[in-house]
Amino acid sequence: MKKLLTAVAGAALLATSSLALVPSTTADMQAGHVESAKLDKILAAQPEATKARYPFRHPKETLEFLGIAPGMTVVDALPGGYYGNILVPYLGDEGALYGVQYSLKHRGTDWATREDKDQRLANHKAWPERFAKNVAEWTGDSKIKTGAFLFGDVPADLEGKVDAFLLFRAMHHLNKHEDTTGTRTDAIADIYKVLKPGGIVGIVQHRAPEDADDDWAKGFNGYVKQSTIIDAMKAGGFELVDVSEVNANRKDQPVEGDFVWRLPPVLAGSRDDAEKRAKMQAIGESDRMTLKFRKPK
Repeated sequence: MKKLLTAVAGAALLATSSLALVPSTTADMQAGHVESAKLDKILAAQPEATKARYPFRHPKETLEFLGIAPGMTVVDALPGGYYGNILVPYLGDEGALYGVQYSLKHRGTDWATREDKDQRLANHKAWPERFAKNVAEWTGDSKIKTGAFLFGDVPADLEGKVDAFLLFRAMHHLNKHEDTTGTRTDAIADIYKVLKPGGIVGIVQHRAPEDADDDWAKGFNGYVKQSTIIDAMKAGGFELVDVSEVNANRKDQPVEGDFVWRLPPVLAGSRDDAEKRAKMQAIGESDRMTLKFRKPK
C-alpha cells in the first residue's frame, strides 16, 4: 500500500511539473511569433535599396539564427546604416545599440606610410563622438540607448553588459594585420570583455576556400578561411554554438588574385566592361560564412 501511494504521489508530482512547463513553453513560442512579426514589419518598411540586398544579406534569417531579440544590448562592429536602421526599431526602447570601430593601433598600421597619419589618427580618435551624432538618423524618436567606442578603448561601464556582439563583414579587416600587430587577437579580447557570460558573437564573413593560399586569404582581398575564424574565436575563449549556410553563395568561387569587391554591389574592375560586369552580376554577392559563438557561462 505504501509503495502504491508513493507511486501515485510521484506520478502526480510529475504531471504537475509537466503542466507547469506548458505556460512557459507556450509563452516562449508566443514571444517568438511576436518578435518575428515585429522584424517582418521593420524589414518591410526599409528603403528599396536595402530590400534589394535581402536575397544576399538575409537579415531576418541571420538575426533569428543568432537569437537577437528586442530589449537586448548589442554592439555592431564597423557599423553602417544598413543594419542600424533595422536594429534600432527591432531592439526597441528597452534595448541598446553600440558601435565599435578599428583601434588606433590598427589605423596606425593602415596609415603608417602616410604623411597625414597624425591628422588621420586624431580624426579617427573622435569617431565615437561623430557616431553618436550620426546614429540619431537611425533612432528618430526611439528612446533606445546608443553609444560608441574604439577597439582597444572599451568603456569600463560596458564590461560584462553586452548580450550580443555582431561582426558582419568585419573580420577580414581585423584579421589582415594579425600577423604584424595582433589586431584580431586584441579585438577578440575586447569582445570577450564586454559580453555577459553566455553572451553571443555573430559573425558573417566573406569566405575563402579552405585550400586557398594563406597569404591571399589573410583579409586584404576581403576573404578569410572559415577555419581561421573558428580557430581564432576558440583561442579567445569562445564556444562555437552553430554554423549556418543562410548567407552562402556557391556561385562565388574566388581564386588567388580575386578580391571580393569585384562582385556586386561594388563591381570594381568591370564597370566599363559590359561582359565582365554581367558575369559578376550573375555570380551575385560573395559566399559568406555565418557563425554563432558564445562566451561560456
